[in-house]
Amino acid sequence: MLRQFLSKLPRKSGKSDSPELTRSTSCTTAGSTPQPHRSNSLNLGSGRPCAPKRTSSAVFPASVVAGIEPLLPFKDVPNSEKMNLFVSKVSLCCVTFDFTDPTKNLIEKDVKRQTLLELLDFVSGSVRFSEPAILAMCRMCAVNLFRVFPPNYRSAVSNGGENDDDEPMFDPAWPHLQIVYDLLVKFITSSCLDAKVAKKYIDHSFILRLLDLFDSEDPRERDCLKTILHRVYGKFMVHRPFIRKAISNIFYRFVFEIERHNGIAELLEIFGSIISGFALPLKEEHKIFLWRVLIPLHKPKSLGVYFQQLSYCVSQFIEKEPKLCSTVIRGLLKYWPITNSQKELMFLGELEEILEAINMVEFQKVMVPLFWRIGCCINSFHFQVAERALFFWNNDQIVNLIAHNRHVILPIILPALEKNAQNHWNHAVLNLTINVRKMFMEMDDQLFLSCHIHFKEEEAKVSILSEKRKEAWKQLENAASLKPIAGNTAVLVTPLATPIAY
Repeated sequence: MLRQFLSKLPRKSGKSDSPELTRSTSCTTAGSTPQPHRSNSLNLGSGRPCAPKRTSSAVFPASVVAGIEPLLPFKDVPNSEKMNLFVSKVSLCCVTFDFTDPTKNLIEKDVKRQTLLELLDFVSGSVRFSEPAILAMCRMCAVNLFRVFPPNYRSAVSNGGENDDDEPMFDPAWPHLQIVYDLLVKFITSSCLDAKVAKKYIDHSFILRLLDLFDSEDPRERDCLKTILHRVYGKFMVHRPFIRKAISNIFYRFVFEIERHNGIAELLEIFGSIISGFALPLKEEHKIFLWRVLIPLHKPKSLGVYFQQLSYCVSQFIEKEPKLCSTVIRGLLKYWPITNSQKELMFLGELEEILEAINMVEFQKVMVPLFWRIGCCINSFHFQVAERALFFWNNDQIVNLIAHNRHVILPIILPALEKNAQNHWNHAVLNLTINVRKMFMEMDDQLFLSCHIHFKEEEAKVSILSEKRKEAWKQLENAASLKPIAGNTAVLVTPLATPIAY
């Protein structure tokens, strides 16, 4: 069995391989036909194992691999041959297996695992990587990691909600994949890797396929990908604009098309670190990212899954440039949830954090629509929403902003407070409402009295208009009931005119 496994390795070929990293990498799948379920094998269109003759020139530079026994330990070869042995061992790891059946190819899987561990130890050393070694390493990672995930039926049923109680799905190949991910991290972060050479193989196509893996249902894999992408962003400065644009495109598709993606929280966590490194003053493209990407990310139903990371990204922008506070508040008001109380609580929490950092000029730009919305929250029948909105008056910074602009804010908020004081069902909300009224009275009792008188006058006017409206409808009904029915004339149907026979 082991001999059969080794016979599938690349052999010497007369033709040299192209230095380009072919994305449709040919691979050898040992054991059986690849299954549609996720594994660390690369599913091929034909569904049949690749013939050994076709792998030599299509996967590795054959002249480098030729004549090197891959199972030899690194300590048994001279330093001049270690890089050749490294490429040979990497080629051995290009053979993939089906991990959905734990009883298949046990010996071969163990040989590959031990080889990967040897490579992991070797990469941690101080040997400088040659270009063929970089090429071979990138191809091995592509063969083992890059794969298409099956449709996520569970997410389709649950609509990606944050209240989904299902346990996360774990990839059966993870013990194997983890070593490959650790190897890739060590390889990218190695001081012996020349970024100028490596960028030819860790290119835009490689990065895009790496980003596709963030949709994995296995949280352990997404965590490893987060580390790798962060290291790639740090090491390859030439790829930074492309990485930002590619992640933005994932966010766009998530918000405006599918609303289902497993890796939004991890991608936002990466972006949080990226934003913290932005130079001042902020570029226009970064401000556009805030308005077109981060603000609309408050819209999906699954906000709770990634809200913490999203809130951190927004706070980083505000910390960099406080003038953006009013922009963010306008965005929150634009996407404010009307029927989702849990999202409303999240919005109110984020809003309080922003108001703690806002200056007076920016606050005055948005205070009218802002406190109109807070007034609606105060009147919410969901007691947690009303309570959370009233808690704003426990924040000294917010109370200070309100006190300086009380002549504008009190006329907006007082009607909501009075309605709560008259008929809100929850005693805790009722007590908080009375406390807020007392605070306004202590701020400016004359203003409070004048606003209260104005509120009573407006309430009386509304009551009079309501009575007039009812009287007008009664007159219309009477007039319609006296008019004879002829032709296609519309008929007013009243309960008295149309008794229902049971």
